[in-house]
Amino acid sequence: MKPLFWVGAVLLVAGILSFIVPVPQRETHGVKLGDASVGITTKSEQKLSPVVGGILCAVGAVMMIAGTRK
Repeated sequence: MKPLFWVGAVLLVAGILSFIVPVPQRETHGVKLGDASVGITTKSEQKLSPVVGGILCAVGAVMMIAGTRK
């Protein structure tokens, strides 16, 4: 099979996973005064936009179809 097919398959799987798996994000907020520092780290998990997942799935499917043609 052509490499285009495999790249399309990876994009299709990534698009499907983007609907299910959240992306973790960390933010650190703090103040540093001399040698002392005070801070807080916040963590949040957000899923990607459904539009992004849909585009990844569509592009992956098109690339898989294009990869199987001669």
